[in-house]
Amino acid sequence: MPPDINPDGIAMNQHESDYRSPTVAQARADLALALRAAAHFGLSEGVCNHFSVELPDGSGRFLLNPRGLLWSEVQADDIVMVDLQGQPLAGRHPVESTAMHIHSGIHRIARKAVVLHTHMPYATALTLTQQRALDTALSQNAMRFHGRLAVDALYNGLALDTSEGDRIAHAMQGADVAFLGNHGVVVCGPRIDHAFDDLYYLERACQAQVLAASTGSPLQPVDAALAARVAAQMQGERLQSELFFEALRRTL
Repeated sequence: MPPDINPDGIAMNQHESDYRSPTVAQARADLALALRAAAHFGLSEGVCNHFSVELPDGSGRFLLNPRGLLWSEVQADDIVMVDLQGQPLAGRHPVESTAMHIHSGIHRIARKAVVLHTHMPYATALTLTQQRALDTALSQNAMRFHGRLAVDALYNGLALDTSEGDRIAHAMQGADVAFLGNHGVVVCGPRIDHAFDDLYYLERACQAQVLAASTGSPLQPVDAALAARVAAQMQGERLQSELFFEALRRTL
C-alpha cells in the first residue's frame, strides 16, 4: 500500500524522517535554544508568542514552538514541523492557531527564513505610542536597525485566519523588523543566530529609548546619514551575533 501523501506531495512518513534528520534536528535544537534564551532575557510572555524557522530544502515547511509550553522549558523534541498552511506534520505537540497564521503568512509572502514574534515589554511599549516604533537615530543599538524597520499601525485583533497573517506579511514590505501597532514586534533574518541577536538588541534599544523619554528631557538623535553608516557597519560584522549565540549554547 502506498504511503499517505500530504497536499505538498511529500509522503507523510517522509515528514517524520526529515524531522529526525541531522540538519532538521540541529535546526530544532537551535530554535529551542533561541526560545530558552529569550525567556532568560525576559522577552517571553506566558506561553504565548512564537519563533519559527523554514526548512532549507525549499519545501515551504517550517519549524515552530508548540502550544502550551513555557519558552524556558522548550527542548528540541518539543518543536513541531508544519506546512505552509500551518498544519502539523511531525512532532508530539499541538500548535496554536494565531502562530500558524502569522508565521505561515510571513514565510509564504515575505519569504523570511526565520521569524521571531514577541510581545517583549519595551518594544511593545513603543508600539503604543503615536510614533509606533523605535527611533533608529538615537542609541548606537538603535542605529543597527536604521533602514530595516516597517510599521504596521493597523491593529486588527487576533490573527485567527489566514487573511490577518497575510495582511501583516504584506505590511512588512520586505523589512527585517516590523513594529505591529498595539501588539508587539516581528524580527526576521536568514539564520537563527543573526535573528536572535537582532531581537535581543532591538529590545535593548527600545529600553534605552523608553528610559530616556521617561526623564522628560528632549531626546537628541544623530543625523540620518550617520545612523545609516552605523547600520552598514553593523550589518557588515555579524561574527558578534554568531559568538553571542555560541555563548548561549554553552550556558543555556
